[in-house]
Amino acid sequence: MHKKISSLQNPFIKQVLQLQEKSRTRKKENLFVVEGTRELTLALQNQFVLQTLLFVPEIFSLPGEINAIEIIEITSDVFEKIAYRGSTEGVIGIFQQKSLLMEEVKLPENPLILLMESIEKPGNVGAMLRTADAAKIDLVLFANPKTDLYNPNIIRSSVGGIFTNQIVVGSNDEIATFLQQKNIPVYAATLQNSNRYNENNYTTSCCFAVGTEDVGLSYFWRNLAKQNIHIPMLGQVDSMNVSVAAAILLYEAKRQRQFE
Repeated sequence: MHKKISSLQNPFIKQVLQLQEKSRTRKKENLFVVEGTRELTLALQNQFVLQTLLFVPEIFSLPGEINAIEIIEITSDVFEKIAYRGSTEGVIGIFQQKSLLMEEVKLPENPLILLMESIEKPGNVGAMLRTADAAKIDLVLFANPKTDLYNPNIIRSSVGGIFTNQIVVGSNDEIATFLQQKNIPVYAATLQNSNRYNENNYTTSCCFAVGTEDVGLSYFWRNLAKQNIHIPMLGQVDSMNVSVAAAILLYEAKRQRQFE
């Protein structure tokens, strides 16, 4: 037997809105919101714990077995109030956040890693998580984050990539210590003292570090890098979107590894 909510003023519905809109609430409750069947399925398949499932019975058919702590039937009006992207799938999940610790990371012999330093735009973070999944890399490092990893825009733009990747959030110092302990060299995407990105061997352990489009990588990573690398700009514009740059670098490494 599940609950039913039809009032837009219901306290729990107000809490869901807070989870959608406020990073502070997500951190305090250790919860986040997922919309849509594809993203819900990927979250469940990757061992995220479903706290509450909200659904509109006229739109979404509840599966015979759903592993949720609580199930709530809502009206279409309530759904429209709390839905972030205005989809018509009629289902929303409240999940527990999952924090992967450094010591819990599992890496193969020659890992391929992406490091994102202080990326502010959720759309860029999400796009890189999507690319990381497409390239099937081994780890994403979220260094000195300027945005909440469970921001609805990141979840939406990652198209579920936030659930399928190994992701660790940490400070520059914490992440640098981890990489040094694992003997994983860093290739820093920056113009300073760099060579072309395709002039290096990425068939062994490597970590690509990318920074914001306006400021770029900090001196911390440029100084720590084994090699600074750049992607040639052949037109009149002097930079490209950071998520596009990350995709080029990751797929060059995958090409060298014969897409294994």
